Amino acid sequence: MKLHILHRTSYAYATPVKESFNEARLQPVTANGQTCDQFILKILPATKLTHYRDFHLNYVHLFEITEPHTHLSVEATSVVTTSNDHRLPDDQITTPLSAMPACAWLERCYDFVQSSHYVEPSPEAWRIGLDLTDGAGITDAWQAARAVMRHIHATFAYTPSATHVHTHMRDVLRHRRGVCQDFAHVMLGICRALKIPARYVSGYIYNGPVDQLRGAQASHAWVEVYLPDFGWRALDPTNNTQPDERYVKTAVGRDYADVSPLKGTYRGTGDRKLSVEVLVTNLAPAATTSHAPMPAMR
Repeated sequence: MKLHILHRTSYAYATPVKESFNEARLQPVTANGQTCDQFILKILPATKLTHYRDFHLNYVHLFEITEPHTHLSVEATSVVTTSNDHRLPDDQITTPLSAMPACAWLERCYDFVQSSHYVEPSPEAWRIGLDLTDGAGITDAWQAARAVMRHIHATFAYTPSATHVHTHMRDVLRHRRGVCQDFAHVMLGICRALKIPARYVSGYIYNGPVDQLRGAQASHAWVEVYLPDFGWRALDPTNNTQPDERYVKTAVGRDYADVSPLKGTYRGTGDRKLSVEVLVTNLAPAATTSHAPMPAMR
């Protein structure tokens, strides 16, 4: 697929603010079945942009607006070519779960088996993971991760506004409801409790003319697990599927705190109004393949 992505964020401030310092992680990566062909970032009020690659190799754009202003607009447009080349067969046998603790000592994996800002491999997460693996006779890491994905999709309710951007996974486990960010955090916690390295992925999905996928109206979140000899492989607990060419990855990290699309600080008081618009369109619909209907959503 060749996908065009528009992500527009607008802030309106009740009174003028100043000294606004911000960072954006909005540029899609080129890796693992996708190529970022074009990326443009527009800021109003106009200002100078700088950029760097962070610890997780995400693209980060920095900008500051020191003068007083009552509006801030951040508009990112991307063109990305995607494919299915990075998918594993659903029934693939990879690495025994008993061998996964050794991955914790790999530099690329260490951060992704530990607790992080919104995630902890808690006793409850470990209990759920044990029920899903030992209780079902699953001994393979990939099949264990898929079992975790299916469990979250089947037992957690997709409920917008039930949580907020700073909700911790322990609260999601307690209430069993939330959105894609929450489901990704829960899956991270359970996988890490099983000693499967797991990282948070931020990006977008193309929904097509028929609504088949949850999370297409905004930034989406899913999970990648590390498998020796296979590398990082993606699973989406919100939609109970392995991401395909409809998915576009922008950033990875330990959890949402590492990959927030836009964050910053400013000096000022008073109310502010936030609006976010995300639109993903297919630039070459005639060349794409059809997809079987997704499982019924709750």
